[in-house]
Amino acid sequence: MGDDFPKATVAAAHVSSEFLDREATVDKAIDTIEEAGDNGADLIAFPESYVPGYPHWIWTHTPTEGALLFKEWYENGVEIPGESVDRLGDAAQKAGTHVVIGVAERDGGTMYNTLVFIDDEGELLGTHRKIQPTHVERSVWGRGDGSDLQTFDTDIGTIGGLICWEHTMDLARYAMTCLGEQIHIAAWPAISAIAHNPHSEIFDNVSESAARHHALSSQSFVVNVQSRVGESAVKKMGFEDDPDMFHEGGGWSAIVGPEGRILAGPNTDDEEILYADIDLSDIIMSNYAVDSVGHYARPDILRLLMDRSEQPVYEERDLSGSQSVAANASEDETEMAEQQEASDQE
Repeated sequence: MGDDFPKATVAAAHVSSEFLDREATVDKAIDTIEEAGDNGADLIAFPESYVPGYPHWIWTHTPTEGALLFKEWYENGVEIPGESVDRLGDAAQKAGTHVVIGVAERDGGTMYNTLVFIDDEGELLGTHRKIQPTHVERSVWGRGDGSDLQTFDTDIGTIGGLICWEHTMDLARYAMTCLGEQIHIAAWPAISAIAHNPHSEIFDNVSESAARHHALSSQSFVVNVQSRVGESAVKKMGFEDDPDMFHEGGGWSAIVGPEGRILAGPNTDDEEILYADIDLSDIIMSNYAVDSVGHYARPDILRLLMDRSEQPVYEERDLSGSQSVAANASEDETEMAEQQEASDQE
């Protein structure tokens, strides 16, 4: 008879944020999750920094001009765990769907560009912080570390994701493949709506190329989801009368199969939830030709070295000074470190 492989309906929410309003954006996300659940979605993915919105002003304002927008954005940041994640979890459970959503995460005095993974029981599976903010994003976001490269096993497959130009980091993409990813969430902002940006004309092509190539090279399904700029963002940014700078719409969303073929979409500009039925057994034939971490790999020539440990900003030593333990390291990590030290001494 052979083994059965999961089948699922996945969705990409090409929707705009209620810009810099955390509660209103979470309300909108909950409504979208409910709609997707009613339409049979087993997973729905939202864009990068959906709650409370992507910091578009970093591309249109000077740092001084954008300071007050940053303050409002920080005040509406998402803490993990926290009330916003709890509400999204409740919505996921009621809809019976897995949820992956981009948030501007607030942790202490720093903001992080984070994907939040929630299962269909409403439980927080974990997060992925963007490991390298792009260009001027470094003025508003901190960096993730190796612990942010992770995948999550669910009843519909192994899910992971990367954010925006992390897809240009070939080793990061390969890391996700090595971790067994079968359904990949590719989250982006609607850069194509920042009209004065010389890259805006090519951004949709870049994201399409990245999504289709990752699907092919990793033999995974890719839910490529970009945001849409809404009226609230245009008003808040002060561009109501200057569409040549910044306007409503934008984005390129699609769902892509493991051969790089588009299964749903693409959608640009308009608010829409895209749906596609996927069958993980389709990965078999892609692996038959190219298994990037199996028969098509050449570890005798090329291999990936990956450090997935957390990088805390300080360490605590015991009084004897015989060991150094990261302040937020788990007992298992500590034990592994001690075993490695003993092995090195031998």
